[in-house]
Amino acid sequence: MRVAIIGANGQLGTDLVKVFGEDPSFGVIPLTHKDLDVTVPETLKVLKELKPDVIINTAAYVRVDDAELYPEKAFAVNAIGALNVARVASEIDAINVYISTDYVFDGEKGEPYTEEDAPNPVNVYGASKYAGEIFTRNYSKKHYIVRIASLYGKAGASGKSGNFVNWVIEKVKQGEELKIVNDQFMNPTYAVDVARVLREFLKIQPEWGIYHVVNTGYCSWYEFAKTIFTMLEWEVLIKPIKSSELGRIAKRPKFSALENRKITELGLRMPSWKKALKEYLIEKGYMTKATLYLGGSQNGMGK
Repeated sequence: MRVAIIGANGQLGTDLVKVFGEDPSFGVIPLTHKDLDVTVPETLKVLKELKPDVIINTAAYVRVDDAELYPEKAFAVNAIGALNVARVASEIDAINVYISTDYVFDGEKGEPYTEEDAPNPVNVYGASKYAGEIFTRNYSKKHYIVRIASLYGKAGASGKSGNFVNWVIEKVKQGEELKIVNDQFMNPTYAVDVARVLREFLKIQPEWGIYHVVNTGYCSWYEFAKTIFTMLEWEVLIKPIKSSELGRIAKRPKFSALENRKITELGLRMPSWKKALKEYLIEKGYMTKATLYLGGSQNGMGK
């Protein structure tokens, strides 16, 4: 199975290329922004020439606050870009995998969202991703909409200058005070785990539709930060704050945790977020297996 990965040098794309490349069942076609631009239909002719069996579209405008100021940029990539990919996928009869987000929800449910819950985004970023979902669904019959959340990976997100785990560690190394919100809840999700499950998912090829793929359990950003340093066995003082104290431009959903109901029914499993975090810290060299320390409860309360 030949799989084209759009955004191959991004945070998720990097791990998709690596994980799929380890399996002889797949032929990987890595595509970066130099190879094509989802906002420019003419550049997508490379997909018509390569004719992959599967297209995984990880291209995204992820600057949540900037999206409020420049909505046209967010919609150009997340919505119109998804439309352009969907049209090409349909033309070459390829499976279209669109990577979406927990931010399509308003966060008012108070418990993890399933694939059947109705989206209601509260910011431009979420709205643009939801529009991308609609275009994907309506313009490519063979489609999978895969929602992920609060992603971190070895490559880091270029649009966000790294990821949350690296950010808090570097802040502490530089002796800066940590102030982390404790009233936004989400599923911290390791990019490698998403890539592993997507690899097995595409071997199964279940019915078309929406699927949630996040590490299990949820927590607040504050608990996430606390757990990082508990695992590292660093004594760090973290000040919990309310999201309103940050003065951000974009509104965030208070509780955007997702439930992996449909992939679980397929027999696929994502590790807990604490197990995933442990693996990441080892992978990055922040800790070794010999010094590993896992404290706290398995489930936190709670982007």
